[in-house]
Amino acid sequence: MTNIAVLVSGRGSNLQAIIDSIESGYLKSRIAVVISDVGDAYALTRAKKHGIEAIFVNPKKFASKELYEKEILGVLKTHNIKLVLLAGYMRILGKTLLEAYKNRILNIHPALLPAFTGLHAQKQAFDHGVKVAGCTVHFVDEILDCGPIILQRCVEVKEDDTDETLADRILEQEHKIYPEAVKLFVENRLRIEGRKVKVIKS
Repeated sequence: MTNIAVLVSGRGSNLQAIIDSIESGYLKSRIAVVISDVGDAYALTRAKKHGIEAIFVNPKKFASKELYEKEILGVLKTHNIKLVLLAGYMRILGKTLLEAYKNRILNIHPALLPAFTGLHAQKQAFDHGVKVAGCTVHFVDEILDCGPIILQRCVEVKEDDTDETLADRILEQEHKIYPEAVKLFVENRLRIEGRKVKVIKS
């Protein structure tokens, strides 16, 4: 059984998608801990509702990013974490976590990377006038939204879309492909070869 930690900052809808996938039996894993950098993040409430340990680590209490991440790393080691998921976590990871969990940190991004990195990706895509938007699950490395891509899902941009309606439809797909990517990881079916991620057939 793979022990997973989920790092969050907000409402945690992708966290909920992972929880639901575990409770349905689709994912043979367990979320051992949810860690937030925001004390009142609704994701912490979601975790507690499902009996998952929920921890607020206040970054303001630490003199540096390194010390803050060492605190998180201590929590991860205590829970014997094998995979870290970012689910709306609004901080860029530093060397401390990236080195300790190299190729074991996944993120979901609401755009078809490498296009539209960073914040408000759905609005970036909408404002740019794309015909197809989407979402991406990728490994996390030292460059923002640049790690090797695991899965992507396209979402058509409709003529009557707003950036909000487009974002809602992208989120629906996020909730599908994030559990899929986690399943591939825990089943040891992902191989990173340079920039490419190969999926091994079951």
